[in-house]
Amino acid sequence: MSFKPEHEIHRRRFSRNLGVGLCLAAFVMLGFFLTVEKVTRGNPMNALQGKPFVAAPEAAP
Repeated sequence: MSFKPEHEIHRRRFSRNLGVGLCLAAFVMLGFFLTVEKVTRGNPMNALQGKPFVAAPEAAP
């Protein structure tokens, strides 16, 4: 029992799929590492650095 030789289109499709897979894995790893870095830094997302939000300066006591 012999197998047919692999067709050229299968080799090209495999290399294209491998490239797309590697790009997807790199994107996922980038998102993961950025998330880990942001969480471990512990900075709040508030641009006022923990100060309460005041809607209008004249309304502040």
